[in-house]
Amino acid sequence: MEKMLISIQPTPNPNALKFVLNAQVKTEGNSYYKSPLESKENPLASALFAVRGVDQLHFFDNVITITKFNYEDWDAIEPQVKDVLKERLTGHDPNYFDPDPEAERRANLSPEILAIEKILDKTIRPGLQGDGGDLVCLSYEDEVLVVQYQGACGTCPSATTGTLEAIKAILRDELENPNIEVYIAPEF
Repeated sequence: MEKMLISIQPTPNPNALKFVLNAQVKTEGNSYYKSPLESKENPLASALFAVRGVDQLHFFDNVITITKFNYEDWDAIEPQVKDVLKERLTGHDPNYFDPDPEAERRANLSPEILAIEKILDKTIRPGLQGDGGDLVCLSYEDEVLVVQYQGACGTCPSATTGTLEAIKAILRDELENPNIEVYIAPEF
């Protein structure tokens, strides 16, 4: 096996870093874990949650984005994460299966929200997922779209300004409706 290379890159969220590897961590799709309980079927994710300060994980292609608790320090977390990756990545299967609640959710969407989701899939989501985040459309009624951010996007300062404005501008253009408004739902 070739030597493991780990590159650490910043994201727009100061509480999230991308750990870019020279090996796959998720062959198809992505995985988002908000708690150790959600990651119990993924030993690598469980081991990363054991690092003090790790709040959320996002696995995508050859990238693991880690979001830390605000009060923790990256200088303490980074070396521990690297140790876990060096120890556990060789036994990690990037072809693991996660149940996909998103596929079930989309099967039950209204045609309007499904059209919005498809626009976001091609324009906004690649950037969000590349930085360890995502968003979900919760409702669309009377030209008001309510979204909820996931992963690193949930605590990112630009999520409420630049990203939100970009979503609004793209949807207004793509749907040819200048009256669309976009709001962020609170996270519970």
